Amino acid sequence: MRRIAAKGYIELIVKKYPDGPMSTHLHDMVPGQRLDFKGPLPKYPWAPNKHEHIALIAGGTGITPMYQLIRAIFNNPEDKTKVTLVFGNVTEEDILLKHELAHIENTYPQRFRAFYVLDNPPKEWVGNKGYITKDLLKTVLPEPKEGNIKVFVCGPPGMYKAISGTKKSPQDQGELSGILKELGYTEDQVYKF
Repeated sequence: MRRIAAKGYIELIVKKYPDGPMSTHLHDMVPGQRLDFKGPLPKYPWAPNKHEHIALIAGGTGITPMYQLIRAIFNNPEDKTKVTLVFGNVTEEDILLKHELAHIENTYPQRFRAFYVLDNPPKEWVGNKGYITKDLLKTVLPEPKEGNIKVFVCGPPGMYKAISGTKKSPQDQGELSGILKELGYTEDQVYKF
């Protein structure tokens, strides 16, 4: 049995922020200390082959729910969903799970593509630079009318505002606006984590 499917097993990905009280607390813990959790709190009910193609637009630690979806899809041999990931970060060092994502892309090249965008790229960076733009999304995402597609968005507030519009609460997705609306996606096609 794969480790991630093992009952009673939990794996955390926690990026330590210099002024982040919770991330600092977690990184300062030592084996044997206790940490209480609440949940799970499912947000989007996934089922294999629910969509033909999904697009994941993530900024920074917004990769967390996206990676959960990616793992659920590619660890299930029955799930044939195509996945496109657009992942924005400040620097190359900020890209969480880069090795794991590269492994999935190399294993499933016909079904998984990852595009990285860096705000402060190194000189030798050959990927996209700056912010996630309308031109990039128009080029790499599936067309809105291409079939059964879903676009998931998760990142910092400024990214939500530019890409999809903000959500009002965990239960209220809010109005669709921004780049995705301009590209012709509908509210039913977009989910904001």
